[in-house]
Amino acid sequence: MLLVLEISNAQKIYIRECEKILGENNLVLISITGPSGSGKTTFAKELHQAICENRSVILLSEDNYYKANTCLTEEQKNNRNYDHPSAFDHKLLEKHLKQLKAGDSVKSPIYCYKTHQRKERTVELRPADFIIVEGIMLLNKQYLRELFDLKVFMDVPLDICLLRRIQRDINERGRTLNSVAQQYLETVRPMHNEFIKPQKNFADFTFSEEIDIDFMRKRVMELILL
Repeated sequence: MLLVLEISNAQKIYIRECEKILGENNLVLISITGPSGSGKTTFAKELHQAICENRSVILLSEDNYYKANTCLTEEQKNNRNYDHPSAFDHKLLEKHLKQLKAGDSVKSPIYCYKTHQRKERTVELRPADFIIVEGIMLLNKQYLRELFDLKVFMDVPLDICLLRRIQRDINERGRTLNSVAQQYLETVRPMHNEFIKPQKNFADFTFSEEIDIDFMRKRVMELILL
C-alpha cells in the first residue's frame, strides 16, 4: 500500500512543541479528520490501542455531538443534511474538551443513527493523558482547531470512501442502497468539496491514497514520543 506523508518545516516545529507538551505530562488532544469512509475510526482505534498500553486515553466520536433534533418531525430529521457543519453541536464538544483539559469529568451524549436523535443515557468521560477525537468536521471551526495539539487528515479517494460507506450504512445503520446513493449525490459529495476537503489545509500532516494502518500508527507514535 502507498502512503504519502506531508510534513512541512513549520509542522516539524509544531511537532516539537507537541513533544514539549508530552514532556510536561499535560493532556494531549489529537484530531483525526477526513471524509466518511476514509478509515478515521479504524485508525483512531488502532492508535487508541497502541497508546493505552502505556498511557490513559479517551476515544471520542464527533458523531455523538450531532444536534439532538428533538424538535424536528420525522420527515425533517430524515431530510436533514448531516454532512453540513450546522448539523453538529460543536459548542458542546468544545465545552466538553475544555472541561477534560481542565481536569473535569463530562457526560458525553450518545447518538442513534436510526432515530437521528441522542439517546437518553450518556457516558461519563474522565480526564486522561490523551484524547483522540475522530470526525468529519473537526477542523472546520477555528475554536475547535485551536484545542487540538496534533491534527491528522485522512485524504482518501472518494470512490473508496463511497464503497466503505455503502457497506457500513447497510450493515450497521439499517440503510438501503438507494438511500445511501441518494445521500451521497445530494449532500455527501457536495459537502466534501465545500467543507471537508478544505480542512486538509489545517492539518499537521496528511495520509493519502491506500492506507497502511500499521505504518500510520507507528509514525504517529513516533511523533508523540511514546
